[in-house]
Amino acid sequence: MAGWTVRNGRHNRRISAWAVRTAAAAACAGLALTACGSTKDTGGSTSAGGDGDGKVGVILPLLTSPFWQSYNDYVPKMAKSEGVDALKTVNSNSDPSQQITDINTELNQGVEGLVVAPLDSAAIEAGLDQAERKGVPVVAVDVAPDKGKVAMVVRANNVAYGEKACQYLGKQIPSGKVVQIMGDLASVNGRDRSEAFRACVKKNFPKLKVLEIPAKWESDAAASKLDTLLNANPDIKGIYMQAGGVYLAPTLQTLKSKGMLKTAGQSGHITIVSNDGIPQEYDAIRKGEIDATVSQPADLYAKYGMYYIKAAMQGKTFKPGPTDHGSTIVKLPSGILEDQLPAPLVTKENVDDPDLWGNTVK
Repeated sequence: MAGWTVRNGRHNRRISAWAVRTAAAAACAGLALTACGSTKDTGGSTSAGGDGDGKVGVILPLLTSPFWQSYNDYVPKMAKSEGVDALKTVNSNSDPSQQITDINTELNQGVEGLVVAPLDSAAIEAGLDQAERKGVPVVAVDVAPDKGKVAMVVRANNVAYGEKACQYLGKQIPSGKVVQIMGDLASVNGRDRSEAFRACVKKNFPKLKVLEIPAKWESDAAASKLDTLLNANPDIKGIYMQAGGVYLAPTLQTLKSKGMLKTAGQSGHITIVSNDGIPQEYDAIRKGEIDATVSQPADLYAKYGMYYIKAAMQGKTFKPGPTDHGSTIVKLPSGILEDQLPAPLVTKENVDDPDLWGNTVK
């Protein structure tokens, strides 16, 4: 993943919701307004709806990350297992404006459901509004929208990501400097992970000093800013990477170029915790280059994205509480429901667990 341009970050350009809505309004001119059934907290009940057999559009944020490549591979398999007629996936190529256009294109093709991984938590509202006007239910995967209507958000608890990284580093490092390579704060994922890590360190490990790199899911930004930070702080003891799919390769390459990439057990080893659970992270754990990662469930994102869109197309609704698949549905401050799927911490002790999705990718 080293050598990507800044256009290939996981969440690329920051674009104002106003600008996207303006573009969307022009694209949507002339769309007929239709009634759209609301999603209420009725506990898995079924209202008047279809049979769930209509076409479903699936929109990806990008395909330059191993995580999203894996998710893309899982989509047709999970669609088949859940009985969903999913169209070929569409790649928005890290462009929030393009993602709104992609949503409009899918709607004009007559899809009856959409599964979307939003690039920008605010800007995606324009696309959700388009779908609501068409009466088409939407399931959001990985990123929760700030506003707009979705039947369900399928996502792991990103606050827990930051807390798990904090707890691991804090137990390994008694005191000193640790670096947080952050995601895009325009995304709720970046905000949740950053704020949780920062708060956890302050509360539980006051002898640690957190230095932060705002990298916006961009590999080049992570590499250059980490290089600069290490020049000024060669005594760094730990690193938290918020997205291994984007930050793993540039981080390891930067450390190697400075003679600072020491394996676990060696003097001078920098303890590194990541997020994603991709095979490349597992290999790095086995080699001792990094110490842990939180496995973000690409397989379950695809599976339950399909499960919930089929349910929404049938008129089914849900309410907060535990599910039958080891997760919990919560109501977000926005009123949107989110199924928070489990995301285990992976270390050298369990890295070879065959049940981890990262060990099933060929």
